[in-house]
Amino acid sequence: MTKNIHRPKLALAAALAPALLLGACGGSGDDDLPQLSAAQAGTLQSCTDLAGKIAFANTTITAAESIAAGALKIAGKDVAEHCRVTGRMYERVSAVDGQSYAIGFEMRMPKAWNGRFFYQANGGLDGSIGTAAGGIGGGGPLDNALNKGFAVLSSDAGHAGTLGPFFGLDPQARLDYGYQAVGKLTPMAKSAIQTAYGKAPDRSYLGGCSNGGRHAMVAASRYADQYDGIIAGNPGTRLPLAAIANIKGAQGYAALATTPGDLGTGFTQTERTLVSQAVLGKCDALDGATDGLVQDTAACQTAFDLARDVPTCSGARDGTCLSAAQKTTIAQLFKGATTSTGTKIYTSFPYDAGVHTGGWAGWKFNNSLNLDSGAVAFVWQVPPEARAGFNGPNFTLTGNVDTMLARIQATDATYTEKALAFMTPPNPGKLPALKNRGAKLMVYHGTSDPIFSSDDSVGWYDALRQDNDGDASNFARLYLVPGMNHCSGGPATDQFDMVAALVDWVEKGVAPDRIVASARGAGNAGGVNADVPAGWAADRSRPLCPYPQVARYNGSGSLELASSFSCK
Repeated sequence: MTKNIHRPKLALAAALAPALLLGACGGSGDDDLPQLSAAQAGTLQSCTDLAGKIAFANTTITAAESIAAGALKIAGKDVAEHCRVTGRMYERVSAVDGQSYAIGFEMRMPKAWNGRFFYQANGGLDGSIGTAAGGIGGGGPLDNALNKGFAVLSSDAGHAGTLGPFFGLDPQARLDYGYQAVGKLTPMAKSAIQTAYGKAPDRSYLGGCSNGGRHAMVAASRYADQYDGIIAGNPGTRLPLAAIANIKGAQGYAALATTPGDLGTGFTQTERTLVSQAVLGKCDALDGATDGLVQDTAACQTAFDLARDVPTCSGARDGTCLSAAQKTTIAQLFKGATTSTGTKIYTSFPYDAGVHTGGWAGWKFNNSLNLDSGAVAFVWQVPPEARAGFNGPNFTLTGNVDTMLARIQATDATYTEKALAFMTPPNPGKLPALKNRGAKLMVYHGTSDPIFSSDDSVGWYDALRQDNDGDASNFARLYLVPGMNHCSGGPATDQFDMVAALVDWVEKGVAPDRIVASARGAGNAGGVNADVPAGWAADRSRPLCPYPQVARYNGSGSLELASSFSCK
């Protein structure tokens, strides 16, 4: 049902082949862009007295403490000695809901500093200050930015997690969550670094996945003057629309459910495994290797057809077939959930091998009821729903998506910015400020992501290429991660380091023509991924290729090694 979705992209790729070949050699036009200099190392001058030394407008420093080497670990390794500074910005009491608000943060500054700053963009609805370690990408990381020597900041984006989605009743909290917290925290963090090290950071980076990936995409548009390198993982670039599409999906699965209230019975794990195997049957070998991975995602959408390639039940559902009703509903959701008038709410989702996993099911059947509902109802709608008596699952299963769409695009005297303005990056397909100052953007996205579709990132990147004469690879690159669910997991090689590659690109001009990723099988130090198939080597590796290139088998060599594949 989705076979036609990728044809314009394939046609564009063919038309732009000469430019793309240049991009594969390091990005055409690299010499025309500024080359940023490398950061210079420094040493922390003091720690425990920083609470009295750091001074910045609208900021209260609450503590500064020295953290010994080994007190924090990553993949079993000791993180070096560093200083942890905590504080709050813009403390206030809301005139709308009477709650206390502030932008809470922590900074971790290593004693041996590499001269760089890393803004850790957190996920979900924010609301908690995660350990300021700085994720490097993928699942089960073996290192982090702090351990690499970066000074790292983490925040709650302006509200306490104890409020749940009800922080959205306060209009300023909505704006801080959407984009303003990054704008307020960034100059404060750089000033604190100046105080701690005697110099400002030479280079600044920002990274995150999911909502953190959305923060990264927003920063690429709004704060390009502040960041030299940005990593956006599985970005919820159009998060409110993706959430409403997921709500529409929940309504569809509820209608198929054999047990009322249990959405998973509308598309069972056995049935999802059936579909996954059918996808592999049609698409696995398209990259030249039958290895349990669909690496040519675009070609797969033409090769696989749900109606044709999965048996249709002639009787009761028994796990060996899909009913006609299932096929109709599921195919439409993969094509892209729509309103009552047939208008697409969000984007399509590619058929991929990771649909059978628990990570896929969790978003479709649980988070649609208990996470998307609250965010739409209170963080994005104008006016928000009444808090008293609100029931998330009921909102999802009985709500009108047409009304939801209208209300996330509305404003009033209290909520003066609509959700699609404060949550999404302005003009994401046009990033001249980022490009022209020599900054770089790396985006990665799992092709089995059940909530933020990799098709959305492909569509964004195609628009960016069109805005740059067919080739944006000299400043921005997209890497699809075959089989990976939302930020991690799935039958995938989901362990990789984007930070090292980004620093080399920003500061040395070494373009990231491939990122080597590994599976997290038995014994992995970063944590085992239960979705790794039993037949894979525990440390299987693959190159992640800059779109539209695909990792293709060289025709010889081990199917477990990245060296046996080339980006083409």
